[in-house]
Amino acid sequence: MSDLRSDADGTLLVPVANPETADRQLDTALDIATDRSYRILLVYIVEVPSQLSLQDGRRYLLEDEDEQMLTDATARVEAAGVPVDKRIRMARGISMGIIGAAEKYDVDAILMGWRGRPPRQDVILGNHIDRVLRDAECDVLVKRIQRPRPDPVDAVLVPVAGGPHEGFAIETAASIARRNDAAVTLLHVRESVDPERTRDEAKSLLAETAAAFDDVEPVERELVENDDVEATITDWTSEHDVTVLGVSRGGLVQRALLGTTSEAVGRHAANTVVLAKRHDPVPSRLRRLFS
Repeated sequence: MSDLRSDADGTLLVPVANPETADRQLDTALDIATDRSYRILLVYIVEVPSQLSLQDGRRYLLEDEDEQMLTDATARVEAAGVPVDKRIRMARGISMGIIGAAEKYDVDAILMGWRGRPPRQDVILGNHIDRVLRDAECDVLVKRIQRPRPDPVDAVLVPVAGGPHEGFAIETAASIARRNDAAVTLLHVRESVDPERTRDEAKSLLAETAAAFDDVEPVERELVENDDVEATITDWTSEHDVTVLGVSRGGLVQRALLGTTSEAVGRHAANTVVLAKRHDPVPSRLRRLFS
């Protein structure tokens, strides 16, 4: 095993499951890795049932097509001039394999693909994604994979609300915009009666956010007043190729938050969406004790 950090500023873990989603994940992964001088770690997880040993899982469950997919994805990253490693991991569950890989290789962030399927009982984005969002001890990005393949990225939308994961969303949006020479629109939707901030405070928030987009232009600032925040943002996604937003305040993977802005926009947006969750090393339970 080579040192994943020896010649890169960080490592982005990209779990791949099939050629189509892998290709779409790599579109964004390459933007981020190139902009931040990251290495990409491609991982294919083989889910091994309890009836088999992990060693037998490799022998009986790993298909030639899976190894070829990983090889093809690696070749694409190499062709882009980005350092890359690939790993095949046996695990009792997909999410366990991803989280275990993130811990073993000390990655900085994970980029997962999501097809936007309807939610099920006690499941928000999907069993694997929900658990990785909840338990991974690193930053996590979730990209909604679309069909057909979207057009080139010319316009990026960034909803701005001042949430705890917004900084990571801004960093990600800036990387995508720089690599694609895309315009950025910062959108703040203010409800008619907003107890948290005045109109002037909302304008200041937009101005502070715009200052974070180094070497990106143009960066437009839009302040819209509407009581339906989710629907307004979703309408604006139709005019942009990619929307990047932080998961809603308090997290994404609690059932009570099913209707939060990030989940609703992620599911109903007209074009590609990337959800960003910054890792918080302090558990929410402890944070409440000392707040």
